Amino acid sequence: MKKLLNSELERKSLEDFKKAQKLPVVLVLDNVRSLNNVGSIFRTADAFLVQSIYLCGITACPPHRDIQKTALGATESVDWFYYKKTSQAIHELKRKGFQVISIEQVERSIFLDDFQPDFKQKYTFVFGHEIRGVDQEIVDLSDASIEIPQYGIKHSFNISISAGIVLWHYHIKTRSHNRVQ
Repeated sequence: MKKLLNSELERKSLEDFKKAQKLPVVLVLDNVRSLNNVGSIFRTADAFLVQSIYLCGITACPPHRDIQKTALGATESVDWFYYKKTSQAIHELKRKGFQVISIEQVERSIFLDDFQPDFKQKYTFVFGHEIRGVDQEIVDLSDASIEIPQYGIKHSFNISISAGIVLWHYHIKTRSHNRVQ
């Protein structure tokens, strides 16, 4: 096996990325405090052709060098919007027909491996503050909550890891129906 060179990866240009069909997914960051997490989520959203990211509350916005350090330019490719209140973003997304799913450990949450996406549905996945999680008000506004099964002591993932796990799961479950290119 030979490692592929960057020139062999068939990367999209920024213009091609903007024109590409996106996953019917919006990520909402509810008061995420770490700029490195924000940048990492931008990079993951770029990799999976996510429609957009909504940055809410104390979540920092590009341009910022600490976001750029982990985003590696993905803040230019992925569309993003800022809302002072996460609830405003959630209400807008619901008006646009998105099903809102908080990624949180709550009563009656659905384990990620049991989540079966509807191929005709648009989804919003909400990720919360690194310590406090998704705000209860936003959990209450959500249509459902997904929990990533965990078996160790901590029972928490870094938010950027959680986003990667959820997007990978969604991709695997929908790839035959959502052929993004």
